[in-house]
Amino acid sequence: MTPQDTARRVTRRRARTRANLLDAAFAVFAAKGFGRVSIEEVCEAAGYSRGAFYSNFATLDELFFALYRDRADLIAAQVADALAQDGPGLDVPAAVERVTEVLLLDVDWLLVKTDFLVHAARDPAVAQALLDHRARLRAAVADRLSRARGHTALPAVLGDAEGAAHAVVAAYDGVTTQLLLDRDVDAARTWLGQLLTALLTDGSGSPE
Repeated sequence: MTPQDTARRVTRRRARTRANLLDAAFAVFAAKGFGRVSIEEVCEAAGYSRGAFYSNFATLDELFFALYRDRADLIAAQVADALAQDGPGLDVPAAVERVTEVLLLDVDWLLVKTDFLVHAARDPAVAQALLDHRARLRAAVADRLSRARGHTALPAVLGDAEGAAHAVVAAYDGVTTQLLLDRDVDAARTWLGQLLTALLTDGSGSPE
């Protein structure tokens, strides 16, 4: 085996270890809450030693943020892919339907996300990282809405595409808060679709 082959095997093994730690941490955080979980509990759930943990993450905060980043990136990609399927214009009702069909609406994720939000509210550095990720999600929405300008009108009250993107993310936040309480995923998808369509059109499902 060449040194390059050995290096690739080590890289793959480390990537698997990291992924397994993140999966185990997600389950433990969702069940107990971030502030009630220790590194030892994450290691036990993943079947690894503390050494394996520290070869991938310096702290539990770092693991927590990596977990958030992976899920936030998934959501941003889902939204961007769903919005990219139209031509120059934007069929708002159809795009909203695609988004609500694929969007990650998972109660366990919402529990972890809420823990992270509370944690970030008490730590300016973590808060800035969270704001950066939320800005990326808004940017994906705003970019698509900007490219549709001239082909598809938006309600004037939303202002520009950035303002509309803020409204979209706020709608998602509101619907997912309700989902966290009532745990009705089907209702959340329906309500999110209705709310986004009303926000981005004149309320009838047709652009202004």
